[in-house]
Amino acid sequence: MNGAHSLVRTLLRAGVDTCFANPGTSEMHFVAALDQVEGMRCVLGLQENVVTGMADGYARIAGRPASTLLHCGPGLANGLANLHNARRARAQMVNIVGDQATYHRPHDAPLTMDTASLAHTVSGWVRVSTSAGEVGRDAAAAVQAARALPGHVATLILPSDTCWDEGGAVAEPLPALEAEPLDPNQVERAARVLRGGEETLILLGGTALKAPGQEIAWRIASATGASIMADFVTGHVARGRGRLPMARVPYAPDAAREALGRFRHIILVSAKPPVTFFAYPGQPSIEYAEDAQLHILARKEQDPVAALTALADELGAPPAAMPDPGPCPEPGSGPATPEGLARTVAALMPENAIVSDETISYGRGLYQETFAAPAHDMLHLAGGAIGDGMPVATGAAVAGGGRRVINLQADGSAMYTIQSLWTQARERLPVTTIILNNRSYNILIGEYAGVGATPGPTAIKMLDLGNPDLGWVQIANGMGVEAAKANTLEELADLLRQSFASPVPFLIDLSI
Repeated sequence: MNGAHSLVRTLLRAGVDTCFANPGTSEMHFVAALDQVEGMRCVLGLQENVVTGMADGYARIAGRPASTLLHCGPGLANGLANLHNARRARAQMVNIVGDQATYHRPHDAPLTMDTASLAHTVSGWVRVSTSAGEVGRDAAAAVQAARALPGHVATLILPSDTCWDEGGAVAEPLPALEAEPLDPNQVERAARVLRGGEETLILLGGTALKAPGQEIAWRIASATGASIMADFVTGHVARGRGRLPMARVPYAPDAAREALGRFRHIILVSAKPPVTFFAYPGQPSIEYAEDAQLHILARKEQDPVAALTALADELGAPPAAMPDPGPCPEPGSGPATPEGLARTVAALMPENAIVSDETISYGRGLYQETFAAPAHDMLHLAGGAIGDGMPVATGAAVAGGGRRVINLQADGSAMYTIQSLWTQARERLPVTTIILNNRSYNILIGEYAGVGATPGPTAIKMLDLGNPDLGWVQIANGMGVEAAKANTLEELADLLRQSFASPVPFLIDLSI
């Protein structure tokens, strides 16, 4: 058995049965093994940042890692932005990167680079195999590392001779790494704060934002009068009817400070203290009041649901029914607005849908209008590196088993990973993409104001996506995806109904 066969068999034995790939020469023996060993679903991406984004979206929905297959250091570099987003989203991923054969590396061939150093920038675990006999063992360790709380990118670098050489051995799955133990003092301090009656925020992040964590947090809030919010930097939130109608910390610094300024205490549950995305002249970096006290209930390496449960028990908080968000909204009408778009999607989305949100600036009011939508999973751009909405939607659809995926997609960032549409067509995935077409990098106009600058003609030209306009219907058709244009919310609603009735991808070019 060669190293490549031991790799595939070890991954399958550890429960990793999906591989998102863009392979090259160094990975051909791995590709051959994928063909020769049954059980691995292989999904081709046409650019590595699509591959890594798909693996991220898959993990967020499946709750377990897929593997990637990337071609040497430059292939890893191409996928780096969405590996950064995956790291911030706490996604589980086994990142397989081919490399020069061990004996060929000293010759400094053109694709040679310091792949391991690059991998460390986005990975929680990195290893380079040095022989075929090590590959299976290293693959099992990579899966174990990827699954450890809070979820990690684990990168295994395989020189090509470790794959083609004989001597590979299949490794047994390694036991799951236990979460760091809870600190009883943290639980007691949080309970004492909540009993004190001062304005207190419970800030949820990580897996605390899935349905079980929300239910326990609501028990605590109902018993104590505390407020609950979702961290802005989060990859996956359970939303809609039956889930908690909570706000997310706003992106804009002034709005965030207004939302957080009244709290004297903030209890962090797998969340970091809120800070601005960027520095702005004369403004603080923190978004909460300077005299607010921060209390850590659960660090990201601890189980946030267990921590919330311990806090609820310490408080004696009884069960509490989730609040009623009211009736589901009606579809919007007339020209597109952020609120009308949100209401239209909320009114028409099927039960248990998945929403991949890369609306950037247009979708900042999305939450308030969709509390009463059918139950769904919301996947956010967690790392701020634009270009993850389309591949995350694609990977989520692979994991979703037929669940409808709705990709709310800004036009500028869509062009970063537009090749995702081709994979959607090839795999016949139920993804509905709504392109928010304002022909600009609109968020950067706001950022200009934030730093006190006024864009002139040259700067405006750098933010303008017109001249020529992007032909979204033609682009989608060229990738094998049916598409149509909507100029009003009524036309959007008709196209959504048409798309939701079909099991294949569809793109809507929505003028905003």
